[in-house]
Amino acid sequence: MKLDRIDIKILYELQKNGRITNVELAELVNLSPSPCLMRVKKLQSEGFIEGYSAQINVSKLGQTLTVFTEITLKNHRQIDFARFLAAVEKVDQVIECHLVSGGYDYMLKFVTAGIGEYQAIMERLTDMDIGIDKYFSFVVLKSPIVKSHMPLTSLFPM
Repeated sequence: MKLDRIDIKILYELQKNGRITNVELAELVNLSPSPCLMRVKKLQSEGFIEGYSAQINVSKLGQTLTVFTEITLKNHRQIDFARFLAAVEKVDQVIECHLVSGGYDYMLKFVTAGIGEYQAIMERLTDMDIGIDKYFSFVVLKSPIVKSHMPLTSLFPM
């Protein structure tokens, strides 16, 4: 499926407000409600829209710690990457995992209850023998800019 400017506008608006009514969405993208709904259903069935969720203000929940962690693996065979990912995927506190280029292999983002929990997780991961050679931790002190939407209009000019 090739996306047109209306599809991009629909995605852009839905990522800003997943609870918008179809009538409101149709108005924003200059369609009548029926064709708008058909397009949304098509975008869902084609996998462009993976789901809808609530954005939680973590700071309202209490004390948390966010840590970015660079991880380098000992070996770089496919089985090593697969074993590492299988283990990390089971850690609920890992909310992002990226295979990156550069001086290390993975960049992980953890959100934990505190430094003690983060340390316990890292000790458990290194004790599991899943191929971690070394890791470096970067504790987030403040997050002045956090965006929850993709810059669709600049990635795909309308």
